[in-house]
Amino acid sequence: MATESLTRWIKAKATRLGFGLVGVSPVREPVHGEVFADWLRKAFHGEMGYLNRTAEQRRHPAQHLPWARSVVSVALNYTTPHPRDAVRQRNCGWISRYAWGDDYHDVMGEKLNQLLAFVRKEAGPDVQGRSFVDAGPILDRDTAAQAGIGWFGKNTNLLSMRLGSFFFLGELFLSLELDWDRPARDRCGQCRLCLDACPTHAFVGPYVLDARKCISYLTIELKGAIPHEWRPLMGAHIFGCDICQDVCPYNTKCRPTTEPAFQPRPGLCAPELVPLLRLTEAEFRAKFRGSPILRAKRRGFLRNVCVALGNLGRVEAVPALAHALATDPEPLVRGHAAWALGRIGGPDALAALDGSLERGADATVQEEIRLAAESARKGPF
Repeated sequence: MATESLTRWIKAKATRLGFGLVGVSPVREPVHGEVFADWLRKAFHGEMGYLNRTAEQRRHPAQHLPWARSVVSVALNYTTPHPRDAVRQRNCGWISRYAWGDDYHDVMGEKLNQLLAFVRKEAGPDVQGRSFVDAGPILDRDTAAQAGIGWFGKNTNLLSMRLGSFFFLGELFLSLELDWDRPARDRCGQCRLCLDACPTHAFVGPYVLDARKCISYLTIELKGAIPHEWRPLMGAHIFGCDICQDVCPYNTKCRPTTEPAFQPRPGLCAPELVPLLRLTEAEFRAKFRGSPILRAKRRGFLRNVCVALGNLGRVEAVPALAHALATDPEPLVRGHAAWALGRIGGPDALAALDGSLERGADATVQEEIRLAAESARKGPF
């Protein structure tokens, strides 16, 4: 089959599989490879050590995929029309939209496997191919930008005139020469809404994110204690954020996804926080089976729940936080429950903190409890 015809057939098949955008680019060193290297040198990646370990592969894809000639980049819309209003009405938290449904790695991975099978059927069984969905040594946004999927927004997300930024990216590397698309041009102009909306001021400047300050990083990638300076700025976010995307003008008129797997599971759109705080390890795994939320693990997720309850400041959360402080098996959770009690304040919160100190709290959380007790004595925030 002629290169032009095959490219057209591949794009048509990708569209039938549900991908909202599809583009093709050559396999070559990323345009922003040196920018990425400089970002790593400045340690903006925080504890995401895998980015350092795979840096050379990401910058030189031809070295680990020497047979690849073209990359088919795809985008899959995941947005659903549900606002943040419920978070403000009661003790509810915010989970990033991308994690309301099934794990996108599985959903997109299956679709890309089907696309590769189609290519081999049309172009021959000897065609080499390998797909990636946010889990391989690929600079996926750079690759997708070169394929015309979108442009780098000032919040470092890829933006599309058609889909905004609420979409997942995937790549299919092929040993085929295909017709390549042109990169999309930057359309952000003078707008800086995303930069100014970030509660933690995570953007060093346009197009540069210090991930160590990003709420998504703090609630997902960071495995230990959240630095005290960032906790009050996290609001009710318990997994991811979305703020810099919510304010983007290109996301105001996005059409909802047609992918059933990305529809919100019960209780994941603005979930009530207190019931989450009571989850055992087994209950956590059962509730979030097949969900991206498993990435945070129970201790990280409940750590985030404690911070959100502390920031919401509702006294009705004190009993649940006091119970977590006294009985949770994870020191990480107990320490953040203490912080939340100190932030809420009041006699019941102070009694729980003082009681824990009297019982001889273990050294890993004793300092957190002591500081929280001091905060509770000063009154609610």
